[in-house]
Amino acid sequence: MSVEQVTAQSPSDRINTELSSRRTGMSFQRTRMSADRTLMSVIRTALSLISFGFTIFQVFQKLRDAGTLAHAAAPRNFGVTLVLLGILMLVVGIIYHILFMAGLRHERKAMRDAGLIHGESGYPVSFTLLTAVILLLIGLVAISSMIFNVGPFTDGTGG
Repeated sequence: MSVEQVTAQSPSDRINTELSSRRTGMSFQRTRMSADRTLMSVIRTALSLISFGFTIFQVFQKLRDAGTLAHAAAPRNFGVTLVLLGILMLVVGIIYHILFMAGLRHERKAMRDAGLIHGESGYPVSFTLLTAVILLLIGLVAISSMIFNVGPFTDGTGG
């Protein structure tokens, strides 16, 4: 389908159609950036939960190991619960983001195929999504370290 270039000398209805098409195309980009900002909010909250939970776990683990506390199970369990909540929040956020972006891509393709928008610019994978997946992997390593005492976040004492 050959599309004629619209210029200032084009008929006004053609100019209006072109401008509308471009605005609609840009709205897809704004919607995508909004979805990325939403995922960044999920990442921020999950990171806070994971790091705070891991810190609580480690503090009470060290106090128990030093003999300062006889029973540190409840605070340690609270730390594990916070990390699990952060991981769960990340999983739900990632799934929601992927489903939303798939729907947005599908809608964009349908509008492009119908000739309503140009859709010439790329639609690459979100760096925010990659960051969320990396944080999820770190969270999984942290929780395995807390529960099974294995991995890079252990002190190697086996206790």
